[in-house]
Amino acid sequence: MDLYEYQAKELFGRHGIPVPAGAIATTPARAGEIAAELDAPVVIKAQVKTGGRGKAGGIRPAAGPAAAATEADRVIGMDIKGHIARRVLVEAATVPFEEYYAAFLVDRAEGTFLAMVSAQGGMEIEELAATDPDAIVRLPIDPATGVDADTARLLAAKAGLPEQAAGVLEQLWRVLVEEDALLVEVNPLICTTDQRIVALDGKVTLDDNAAFRHSWEDYEESTDSLEDRAKAKGLNYVKLDGTVGVIGNGAGLVMSTLDVVAGAGADPANFLDIGGGASAKVMADGLEIILADPDVRSVLVNVFGGITACDAVANGIVTALELLGERGHGRPIVVRLDGNNAEVGRRILSDARHPAVRQVSTMDGAAETAARLAAGA
Repeated sequence: MDLYEYQAKELFGRHGIPVPAGAIATTPARAGEIAAELDAPVVIKAQVKTGGRGKAGGIRPAAGPAAAATEADRVIGMDIKGHIARRVLVEAATVPFEEYYAAFLVDRAEGTFLAMVSAQGGMEIEELAATDPDAIVRLPIDPATGVDADTARLLAAKAGLPEQAAGVLEQLWRVLVEEDALLVEVNPLICTTDQRIVALDGKVTLDDNAAFRHSWEDYEESTDSLEDRAKAKGLNYVKLDGTVGVIGNGAGLVMSTLDVVAGAGADPANFLDIGGGASAKVMADGLEIILADPDVRSVLVNVFGGITACDAVANGIVTALELLGERGHGRPIVVRLDGNNAEVGRRILSDARHPAVRQVSTMDGAAETAARLAAGA
């Protein structure tokens, strides 16, 4: 379970990790009140479970209460990569002297824990790893010994962080262990002009398998993100950054489809596996989720009939488009059917003559068509 930034910082605070003063607002008026209570310049931060908030305009400075209310009004309701900002964190503005990166996570490939620390914080860790991999100190952590004061000092020294950062690194490790987290990340972890170490941001992923040991009810809430809506419908969905929506039956086929779409010169907008039982309801739910993403310009349905025959899939698509009504007409839907009863399924789609549907017989051809349509060609 991923936490919002404000929830991560609540955990940090309980473990003695310094964070800026702030509070949550769900209305512009409340944001202004919080800014007045803090009696200082503030930052309005969209609370969504995705990165890229700053680039999307979801993090805004405000000099006082009136400006805080204005900026909160701009941010609340903002769509950031399919996540709707229903609340904002109104936080005292903190000027960093230096910015660092620190994370502890479960390294599944090696079957252990991993510490990642860098003196170059503030940028996305993937970008830093690509441009300057030597800037990141990676240290495997023995679960039996963990991170004590000596290990924390070693990490800080190797990464070029000031000595006082070691204490915060040790506390971040305690968050990971005591809260049964899979990931604890701070980017940026800052040193202020008066030499205080402060977690300016926070990302925490809790292990759902450990829920019985904790009281996490406060963190479990319904949201309107596409991932949450898909999860509620029993769909395996992951939002990506592209323009071609992808639906397939089976994780392996969907992964292959993503690769083929990328090879056709387009970026996939999502991963959506409808599984083996592609009923009309499942197909309708899948199309509804994908078409709710404003970034999607075309949809590629790639199905290999096996246990569920292609004629059942085709009937599901036709019924789904009937259920969606006008929502199913706006963007082209490219369909590739193969396998059990593929010819019957193709005939069903042809007879339906839905204006949004284009049939292509091969996966490569379907991907190329979807990519071309997404580009407006």
